[in-house]
Amino acid sequence: MKLPRRNFLHLLAGAAVLPAVPRIASAQAYPTRPVRIIVGFAPGGATDITARLIGQWLSERLDQPFVIDNRPGANGNIGTEAVVRAPPDGYTLLLASSPNATNASLYDKLSFNFIRDIAPVAGIIVVPSIMVVHPSVPAKTIPEFVAYAKANPGKINMGSGGNGAPSHVAGELFKMMAGVNLVHVPYRGAGPALVDLLGGQVQVTFNSLLAAIEYVRTGKLRALAVTTATRSELLPDIPTISEFFPGYESIFWTGVGAPKNTPAEIVDKLNKEINAGLADPKIKARLADLGGTVLAGSPADFGKIIADDTERWAKVIKSAGIKPE
Repeated sequence: MKLPRRNFLHLLAGAAVLPAVPRIASAQAYPTRPVRIIVGFAPGGATDITARLIGQWLSERLDQPFVIDNRPGANGNIGTEAVVRAPPDGYTLLLASSPNATNASLYDKLSFNFIRDIAPVAGIIVVPSIMVVHPSVPAKTIPEFVAYAKANPGKINMGSGGNGAPSHVAGELFKMMAGVNLVHVPYRGAGPALVDLLGGQVQVTFNSLLAAIEYVRTGKLRALAVTTATRSELLPDIPTISEFFPGYESIFWTGVGAPKNTPAEIVDKLNKEINAGLADPKIKARLADLGGTVLAGSPADFGKIIADDTERWAKVIKSAGIKPE
């Protein structure tokens, strides 16, 4: 499925030609009643936590409740579809995240097109993953790991949080770029995969930095590299995979989206307030506790991240033949 960035730009431009005066007045009054932020995952995870942080901030700034509505299922697709079907009036928003980009290619029969049907409002956070190995693996660097994997094809198990999960596609992209044969072992969540990595049942995973960092610091796991384009402030001595394989990048992001045709003035108002929240020291510190950095910027900036990620993972999913569980 090709989802070119031009589609996003055309949709964004089209909104500008609608009558402006009534929409501006509506945006000035917005919101006049509670707003729902739908999260396509269960409470407690990074997606839910970021939704609640931003929801509380918006409630205080805009004098209306921003209520978190968790609708888990189908890797976030159930919650996303609810927002796609909602009126485009700014009163139903989506806490979008990286699975939305992979789902576009992972699922053959979605009833919506994420880039077409969800308008980007604002990014919130980018969280790196980290490539970690069990201490039994005799490799301390990426080149040593690649050499070891090539000398032992099909003998290294790569755990992930499930077929098509961020940890899975990150590993498949590494396999493609490094030219190595790792055996994918899917789990029902990244947590169980990490447990089996600690036990030596699998030898490598691409876990979130926050989940793995304490095991790295205590020597129970060995970090080889982070998956972002730049090094992490939490582990500045750990290189990026892109230092060895230019162009490699795998990030977990969250942000806010709205149904297509939501008035641009409402989108811009939400974007302004969310960016103000991301500049607040308390929110920045809380997001840093999740191992991430703020993703401030315009709706177009967030839309570009979505489009780039969708394009990147479409190639990986097709090449690796990944299917949902």
